Amino acid sequence: MRNWTFAMEPTAQERFGRIAAAQNEFGVDPFGLNLDFTLAALAPMVWLYKNYFRVEAKGIENLPEGRLLLISNHSGQLPLDAAMIGVALFLLGEPPRAIRAMVEKWVPNLPYVSTFMARAGQVVGTPENCRRLLAADETILVFPEGVRGISKLYKNRYQLQEFGQGFMRLALETDTPLVPVAVVGAEEQAPALVNLKPIADLLGFPAFPLTPTVLPFPLPVKYHITFGKPMRFTGRPDDDDEELGRKVKAVKAEVQSMINASVQARKHVFW
Repeated sequence: MRNWTFAMEPTAQERFGRIAAAQNEFGVDPFGLNLDFTLAALAPMVWLYKNYFRVEAKGIENLPEGRLLLISNHSGQLPLDAAMIGVALFLLGEPPRAIRAMVEKWVPNLPYVSTFMARAGQVVGTPENCRRLLAADETILVFPEGVRGISKLYKNRYQLQEFGQGFMRLALETDTPLVPVAVVGAEEQAPALVNLKPIADLLGFPAFPLTPTVLPFPLPVKYHITFGKPMRFTGRPDDDDEELGRKVKAVKAEVQSMINASVQARKHVFW
């Protein structure tokens, strides 16, 4: 490890050292993950987790061993919800896990961002990438709402948008358990007042939300992350959409129920 490991607490450094990754002679794994780079990126995320968002995570003990699909709601304009889920599994998981978040197909077109995502182990969410990762017993984070989640307006906060069916096909094909995840707090970190679609189209973005914050710089909201109990489904990955849709609706209903309970239980947005 290089000198920038000073930014990490000794305990966090020890946990990071327990994360295994097969690296080639260039220091990266088959998907571009570089452990040294990830450590540098992780240090500020741990600080945000502990000091800025003051994350409360519960239910990590529900995660089974082996390959896993985490199915979460998505919001907040910036993918900080994914980062906080990742830090929770790194700090609290036993053993510590390095998650792979499935990024949108347009992300590799962004200069610098695409390289950063790859070096931190995040990959484009194609079925083939997912199959290879699950075959290697990796933990994959999926946001089935996609851009519909991050582009919804503040008035629609914590109302799940339509789920895609791709994650269910993969779960059935690879016999992978699903763990529902509810993130509360991200909806308020950079509330979207309006989506400027003409500007989004001009820039080639899926959405361009206007927020009262800058860039959008996140507000110091308090995060609550809940990991539910594993859900297993039987069936064929090539079942018709109606059959798959019933299974997807069951997962969506569970995530929505967990969100509702967490919103109701929290005392305040900021503490």
